[in-house]
Parts: sequence; C-alpha cells; structure tokens
Amino acid sequence: MSYVPPHLRNSTTTTTTTTTTTTTAKTSSVTQENNNDNISNNVNHQTKLAFPSYSNSHSHSHSNGTNGTNGNANNHNSVSHGSRRPTATPQPSRIFAAPEPVFPHWQPSERVSRMSPDQIEEVRLRLNLDVTIASDSPAAPAPIESFSDMCVHPSIMKDIAYHEYTRPTSIQAQAMPIALSGRDLLGCAETGSGKTAAFTIPMIQHCMAQSPIRRGDGPLALVLAPTRELAQQIEKEVKAFSRSLESLKTAIVVGGTNIEKQRSELRAGVEIAVATPGRFIDHLQQGNTSLSRISFVVLDEADRMLDMGFELQIREIMRNLPEKHQTLLFSATMPVEIEALSKEYLANPVQVKVGKVSSPTTNVSQTLVKVSENEKIDRLLDLLVEEASQAEKCGHPFPLTIVFVERKTRCDEIAEALVAQGLSAVSLHGGRSQSEREAALHDFRSSTTNILVATDVASRGLDVTGVSHVINLDLPKTMEDYVHRIGRTGRAGTTGLSTSFYTDRDMFLVANIRKAIADAESGNTVAFATGKVARRKEKEAAAAQKEANIALSKHFGLGPASINIEDKYRFMITTSNIKKVGAADSAWDD
Repeated sequence: MSYVPPHLRNSTTTTTTTTTTTTTAKTSSVTQENNNDNISNNVNHQTKLAFPSYSNSHSHSHSNGTNGTNGNANNHNSVSHGSRRPTATPQPSRIFAAPEPVFPHWQPSERVSRMSPDQIEEVRLRLNLDVTIASDSPAAPAPIESFSDMCVHPSIMKDIAYHEYTRPTSIQAQAMPIALSGRDLLGCAETGSGKTAAFTIPMIQHCMAQSPIRRGDGPLALVLAPTRELAQQIEKEVKAFSRSLESLKTAIVVGGTNIEKQRSELRAGVEIAVATPGRFIDHLQQGNTSLSRISFVVLDEADRMLDMGFELQIREIMRNLPEKHQTLLFSATMPVEIEALSKEYLANPVQVKVGKVSSPTTNVSQTLVKVSENEKIDRLLDLLVEEASQAEKCGHPFPLTIVFVERKTRCDEIAEALVAQGLSAVSLHGGRSQSEREAALHDFRSSTTNILVATDVASRGLDVTGVSHVINLDLPKTMEDYVHRIGRTGRAGTTGLSTSFYTDRDMFLVANIRKAIADAESGNTVAFATGKVARRKEKEAAAAQKEANIALSKHFGLGPASINIEDKYRFMITTSNIKKVGAADSAWDD
C-alpha cells in the first residue's frame, strides 16, 4: 500500500505515482524549528509523490519475540505539510520490495553473561541506575562496565579506542546492552551524561547486520532531534564511531541548509538519517526518501521536540513505520507527555533512569543575585571583566562562559557590549543564519571566543566541553528551563558555576530554585513536574501568588513593594535572617 500525504487522505483515489492537487488549507500551527524549519498557515500544497510505507501497521516486533502494540494511531489528527516553495515534480522511482530487517541475537562478554542477579543489582546501585520493566517482560540485560563487554563489530571497537573512550558512562552502561539486544528503550538522564553514544553505537551495529542499501532505498535507521545544532552534534558522533566503515553513509536532514544536497544524498541511499521532524517530512512528501526500510528509530531529546510543537510530525512518522522496528526514546525529563508517547509507540520498553532526573545538578555551584533590571548589564560587565582580570593574573585562559538572555535582540546587544569592553563574545539565536550559527559554535568550541551569549536555543542538547560558567542574565520562566540551562556546565562529572540575576518578577521561580538547592544539600530527593502541563500549572501558581500578595498589600494599606512574594517561603530561611523585608535577599546573595 502506498502512502498518501496527510492533506490528500480524504481523496477517493489511491495513488502509486505522482498525484497533483492544488488546495488551500489551514495547517496546524507548528512551532518554529529554529526559525528556518517551520511550516506556515494557509500554504498552497504543491505536487507530492506517494512513497511506500506501512500506514496500517501500528505494532512492531523483534526477533527476540518481543511484541507490542503502538496504539490506534488513526485516532490522532494528521498534520498537513506544504513545501516552502514550488519545486519541480519529482519523477517516480521504481519501488523495490523492502528486505526484511534483521535483529541478530546478541550476547555480551562471558563475564557479564555469568553475573548473578545480586551482582547486577550491585552494579546498577553503584552506577546510580534505576531500571524498570513491565511485570510480564523478560529481565533487562545486565549493565556493562567496559566497552569490550559489548562484543560489537571490531571496526566499532577500533573507533572507540581511536577516540580514547575509556569506560561507559552510567546511561551507556545500561542502555547499550538493552539496545543491542533488540529491546525498546525509554532512557532518561541529565544532559551531558553520554546519551548520544548510548544509541549511536548500537545503531551502527544494527545497520551493519542489514541487507545492503540500493539507490532509492530509504535509510535503515532514523534519528529525530529537535534542533539543527543537536542534529549536527549527533551526526558528528555517528561519524566518530563509524570512521572505519567507509560503506556506511549518513545524511543530516535539517532546515536552514541546502535542501538540494540533502535530496541528492537521500536519493542515492543512506544507512542513517539524522533529522529534524519538519524537514524530514518535507523530503518524504517530495519522494526523496521513504520509511520502508527503517528498522531502528531514535527520538532524542523527545521532551524538547514536544515542547517545540513537533508531536504531530513525530506521530506522522511513527504511525507509518514498518511493522518490525526497534524504538529508543531518550529524554532529559519525564513529563506526562513523554510517558504517554512511550506507551503508544514503544513495545514493552525497558525504562532506564540515571540519578535524580530533572533536578539542579549537584556538580554546579549556584549563586542567585538580586538586581534591578537597569543594573543587569553593568553587573554582568563587572563580573566578566573581574573574571578576565583574575584569569590573566593566574596565567589561565578566560573560562568558557554562556550568558543566557530572553530575547534575540537583547542577545546581540549584550554581545556587542561585551566586545566593547575588550572581551571575546559572540551571539547565538534563532534569528541568525545557519552559517552564522555554525561559525559561532565553532569559535566557542575551539575557544577562539570565550563567551557565548545565547537564547534558549542553546539550553538543551548543546554539548561543549569545558564550559565553566553559566550566567542567567534573564532567568527563564520555569524551573525546568533553569535546570537545562545550568546543565551546560558541570557535565560528565566535572564541576561548574552558575550565576543568576533576578528581579522582583522572578521571585516565584527563585523560591523554587532555593528550595531545590536546600533539598539537594540536605540529601533529600529533588522532584518537580516537567512538561507543558506542569509549566502551565507553575505559571498559574505564580500568577495566583502575585495576586494574593497584591490583595494582601491592599488589605493592610501598604504599597506594592512592601510585601515580597517570598513571604510564602519564609520557612526556607533561618529565623536569624528574617529581620526586615529584603533581609532574605542579602543573605542568599552572598
């Protein structure tokens, strides 16, 4: 059965070759994918080419006998997608019968195979791993503690050694055996924990076991990521672990780059496609690639993709995959939306959590500084000029620093102010071209530029080694976004520093940050809800608290500045510090 694009699905005509229709439809509102990969409303749908898919198959199974149901995807609304500009009608290519995917039986090293259940639990405890499976599912594979225990292809092991990877991180130790065994996986770990390699190595091993691709074949494996920067980072990791495999080809499919080059690569045939959802669907609709041979799917930073509005595109792809495929879903947080997605599209998954997910990292020393809005830039300049002076006195280079701001225009303004002070700074935001963004990241990664001024486009997935300091010039609106921002430092076991400037408008978030820090320092579990629903409730609570304080100030005939929003959280501050309104601020700012 041939696939019919969403906007043609009500047509009575079944298409196997080119179908042309012109219609004006109001598309679903889709969050902008870094300003270049968005799909507009009221687009004129141009020529589409049907491509092979398995749109009636909603379950998938593996060679190890694990079967599952992905749910009735027909209950979900489809999203319409239009090309950004009219293109020449692609010629229908010959459709080959897709070979059956291969899920080879995998075994770890003999040492790991001999481990007893008690030994397995002891290793998981040591690695801070929480592994959960359904009651009727087979036991999860044992974690590995060295790459040699994986028993993967010698070429992959050669590349692991070449890049001097010594031992697996916690998420890698448990996720790689699960993926190599053919099981579906729901992995949750903080940013910088090594999730990319955890799925990249098993994915390459899986592709090597499949029948060779032919021209016109779709990819064997697909990785979906929320942003261009993260997709490029993933592709770099794929190439790092497949440098010895000349026959393994990878395509990066993202907005803001040359679509003709992507079209050419996809039509020639690639084993692995790393893509953002919107651009990948564009290529599917143009007939440049297909889903017919995909048997390994990764949804990376899935929580971020849902935040950016890509849920409909993800569902569109997942519901049309071949019946037999393996799905890995990785997320830094575990909101209810991710749990719902995993129940629908993962078959009896093994759930792996590392440490305290969605909590301020204990590797980062966090400082909160109360300032007025007008003082922010001056205080930032004072702070960074002092750091530059100290680094020069000690003969050290200026530490890599990310400054987060709220708006794109402010981003450029701050970068220019820093450069005017003799500091090396560059801006990164969605308003810059792809080449400008790549150049900014390259300069920052290579330490040519020491300060990156960015919007939240850099808050998730961005992996830059050696970031020492994260500064929130403007605090984000939610605790979840704060955690992601400071997670750019203190990565992979290192320590880092964060400094956050705040004003009266940020007091609700500041109170939550302080409570989380206090809980972490006292050894209590830090837990707060994540996801769209949680953020909406957080904003509602902040608004309610603001209204309550205004009402209270009116009742006592006081000015609006006389009662601080922190009154509700005075229990968090020792009695000796509560001497007058505002005393708490100075106590926490030291």
